[in-house]
Amino acid sequence: MEFDTRCVIAGGGPAGMVAGLLLARCGVPVTVLEKHADFLRDFRGDTIHPSTLQLLDELGLMSEFEKIDFSKVSGAQFPTRDGKVTTVLNLAAIKHPYPYIAMAPQWDFLNLLARAGEAEPNFDLRMNCEVLDVLSVGDRIVGVRYSGPDGVKEIRALLTIAADGRWSRIRDSAGIVMKDFAVPIDVWWFKVSGQLDRPNVLSPAFARDKSFVMIPRTDYVQMAMLLPKGMDSELRAQGVQAWRSSIIEAAPELATGVGDLSLDDAKLLDVKLNRARRWWRSGLLCIGDSAHAMSPVGGVGVNLAVQDAVATARILAEPLRKWTISDRDVQRVQKRRIVPTIIVQSVQRIMHRGLRRIMRSNEEVTLPLPVAVLLRHFPKLASVPARLLGVGVIQEHSPLAARRTK
Repeated sequence: MEFDTRCVIAGGGPAGMVAGLLLARCGVPVTVLEKHADFLRDFRGDTIHPSTLQLLDELGLMSEFEKIDFSKVSGAQFPTRDGKVTTVLNLAAIKHPYPYIAMAPQWDFLNLLARAGEAEPNFDLRMNCEVLDVLSVGDRIVGVRYSGPDGVKEIRALLTIAADGRWSRIRDSAGIVMKDFAVPIDVWWFKVSGQLDRPNVLSPAFARDKSFVMIPRTDYVQMAMLLPKGMDSELRAQGVQAWRSSIIEAAPELATGVGDLSLDDAKLLDVKLNRARRWWRSGLLCIGDSAHAMSPVGGVGVNLAVQDAVATARILAEPLRKWTISDRDVQRVQKRRIVPTIIVQSVQRIMHRGLRRIMRSNEEVTLPLPVAVLLRHFPKLASVPARLLGVGVIQEHSPLAARRTK
């Protein structure tokens, strides 16, 4: 069979763009299909974790990333019953060249990767190209059918990578079966003008039966409001003033910024938590949210997707370049990434149970005092969850052939 390219990737998000760039630098012809005309969409995952920052360094792109207007989050704090706050997560304490989370607009991150791809003769990024279906010969996936500026076309590839997100059309077309986990929450994402009293720290905030997570940005605060699953319509029916009042109650320092908020500013994230039983078929591999949709709890979804992409490139670049790729090669990616995925999702499920109790309680939410005392006396304990959040269970490193120095 004749192929149009060695690898076609559906989806120009973090997983698809990173996988495409790394494979191209390793000598593999790659075509990335992105259905939108640009990357400019609000409230995508804006967290760039230490492991991803180190990847950018390995690729010689850190100097370009540092030109982006981003803020740094070095830890997380929680209120305690003695009226103080306690550091529960301290990224500054981990041994890592980038001991912080960079809060950068995802479109800037993706545009940086796209510019790097333009310099690679093996990298072909096609915007406004929406994948419609997979192509198959017998049991093997051999490419995709997509709709682009020139109409409906087909592209045949030795390997198809599904990186088209939690609602993956490629995955569903290929019959990949998902295991879904119960999720008690949805999230409203929105931003409020103003600054927090603690500018570099992620922190929760609480009002009567309302819970928020506040993420400091350069000139505003990105906020997540947790709501019981399926309650979006009911909360909107309560009106904008009730919503504004709850924000002011939770974070009085933002009072001057809430007056301009309308309910249209609250973007609903329908939270899903699932995992493919098998991430692959002959000729096809799912990575990132296509293989495992993550909860926003902990903000690890982008980081996990990038790590999937790096492992994919490291494992598959050579067999793709040599035209020798087998099902066993593709299966190795899942074997490499399944344990970190299961661990992170298990932690998220535990945290979901705690969030369910918080949302059902009318009492003030605080960190138990014995836990606070322990963390204050042994502050290095806060580096343990920080490393899991910031670096992950396994840190993937770029293939040597893809590295550059600046």
